[in-house]
Amino acid sequence: MLIKLNHILMFALVTFFLWMVMYPIYIKILKKLKVWKTIREDTVTGEKSTIFAKLHQHKAGTPTMWGGLFLVITLIMIGISLLVQKRWWINNSLLSRPETYVILLWFFGMWLIGLLDDFLNIRWFGRKKGLSAKAKLILMFIFAGFISWWFYVKLGVDYINIWPFGWEIHIGIFYPIITFLITVSIVNAINITDGLDWLAWGLMSIILFVLWMVTFMNQTYIATTLVVIVIAILASFMFFNIFPAKIFMWDSGAFAMWWLLASLIYLLNMRMWIMIPFVIIFGLFILDTASSALQIFWKKRFKKKLFAVSPLHHLFENKWFHETTIVMKAWFIQAILAAVAIIMLFYQLNWAFIG
Repeated sequence: MLIKLNHILMFALVTFFLWMVMYPIYIKILKKLKVWKTIREDTVTGEKSTIFAKLHQHKAGTPTMWGGLFLVITLIMIGISLLVQKRWWINNSLLSRPETYVILLWFFGMWLIGLLDDFLNIRWFGRKKGLSAKAKLILMFIFAGFISWWFYVKLGVDYINIWPFGWEIHIGIFYPIITFLITVSIVNAINITDGLDWLAWGLMSIILFVLWMVTFMNQTYIATTLVVIVIAILASFMFFNIFPAKIFMWDSGAFAMWWLLASLIYLLNMRMWIMIPFVIIFGLFILDTASSALQIFWKKRFKKKLFAVSPLHHLFENKWFHETTIVMKAWFIQAILAAVAIIMLFYQLNWAFIG
């Protein structure tokens, strides 16, 4: 196990080094190509987003499409893993049918969708700049449906582990339906929360750290290595990108990250009791999404706003706190939720061992 951990940490360090070298070059390329952020002008329901535009106008012109470098570094690390495997320095590369095929399929497929949206947004194609919400939702539905079908038909998974309420609860044909809804919900929740510099990605880093521990305990070391590579990329991204942001992730990186998270949850569900701990560490995303959904419902039902602006982090930004204050407080709360989830996971393992 110590040898496996050593290999995993070496991959993390190489990833961090690659980012440190390539990041400044990538920023210069984006600026030269004028690949920068435009400010959203409309809300989901069609009105002008005047408060949001006022709060974030200073971010216009910041380079974006961070996902391009995310993809390049990930591909380089996959290539390095194949090389060192060929040299017999490690037993397995990052390409593993039982552990990473599905993850990487989601990762690259959703990266392409995000890249298309970024390109259309940058070039101002379309009335709303980029893919419409409807178009993105349709593409998400197609991908989520395919992956749910894959787990159910190809991998034979028809159960959900929701300890302490039950162990493997077999739900049959309802499994792909439920996982489809969960996937779409996860993607949209992170999308809604991604409104302040490093809010969503700081929270995501903490979640991925928990999942890194879980995959390692589960002895799925190849998946663990892939997770730690992503954590290293996010950590190095933060190193250069602490407020004010020098580059934005946008959908080419965000879409890949969201689906990486969803696929990890389903893979871990096959072997461990991850669902309830995940709900706990995903709590802030759920809260932010609920505020946005409530705002939309209120405007549709009562023809007026419930909040001055939504989701919740923008309301705090507009009424009470500076952007960095909101982000740091959110990270603090997320760390507490992560500790609760980790304690719960260790308790479950101990209980299962004693039982």
